[in-house]
Amino acid sequence: MSKSIVIHETGGPEVLRWEESSPKKLQPEEARVKIHSAGVNYIDIYFREGLYPAELPMTPGLEGSGVVESIGDKVTQVKPGDRVAWASCRGSYGLTVNANAQSLVSVPDNISLEIAAASMLQGMTAHYLTYGVRETKPGDTALVHAAAGGTGLLLVQLLKKAGATVIGTCSTEDKAQKVKSAGADHVILYSSEDFVAKTKEYTNSKGVAVVYDSVGKDTFDKSLKVIQPRGLMALFGQSSGPVPPFDLQRLNQGGSLFVTRPSLFHYTSDRSSLEHRAKEVFSAIENGLSIAIGRTYPMEDAAEAHLALSSRKTSGKLLLIAPS
Repeated sequence: MSKSIVIHETGGPEVLRWEESSPKKLQPEEARVKIHSAGVNYIDIYFREGLYPAELPMTPGLEGSGVVESIGDKVTQVKPGDRVAWASCRGSYGLTVNANAQSLVSVPDNISLEIAAASMLQGMTAHYLTYGVRETKPGDTALVHAAAGGTGLLLVQLLKKAGATVIGTCSTEDKAQKVKSAGADHVILYSSEDFVAKTKEYTNSKGVAVVYDSVGKDTFDKSLKVIQPRGLMALFGQSSGPVPPFDLQRLNQGGSLFVTRPSLFHYTSDRSSLEHRAKEVFSAIENGLSIAIGRTYPMEDAAEAHLALSSRKTSGKLLLIAPS
């Protein structure tokens, strides 16, 4: 027997239950991994709440790291004993996971399993936003909402490395210091400042080339007002709720604006893309990219971690650590 967090019905954090579970039969293309760390992400909350449908009962968690225990007959990508990480293996809140070997990447020896788990989903998200959704150029100006979050801090760093001027928003002075330390040129406290007015002030009323928005309902409408003509809104999350329908004519009125709703899956859907983005993130870490782990929790305390993340008061990455 093993143990995992199991959801029997959708709802609040209280539906996350630490239970005994039987590992499923290993399929020929799968590897069984002993989990070390699991990343806590908003997508886990969306599945828990039922916003994203899934067959129940289910074990949440898509991101993590660990050591390969055994492999199926058709697996060639990894072998037992390999240190691996992943961003899209359902069932990562547990002691073990059966993962399609195509979704596993090797972790360099000089990177810890905690850092690997903390960097996969958010690190590759920051990478595809910087170099996939659009190619960031020196001289670009970008507005990053929730810049003190796990993805936000990485995105600020990668955008600065690519030569952009970065404006970040966050809620507190403490978070603002972290955003500045990540390299942001300007930080706006949206709890006390109008980010539209401040963004126009910082850009001499020109606006920004791109807005990166993981907040959704609370920020989307105003964000359209600060984008340059032919600029881009990249909506990659909805921590405050889904964006209501709006008249597409507003994009014309704003200056022939573009809006995209990307996801990491579509930017890592084949093995070569996954390996490329993971290697780029690991290389960036080896060359100074800072991965901020905000807090770690025992695996069985997943409900507490969900409460912390949904409060939007956290900074950096939250991890669940499996008992050894």
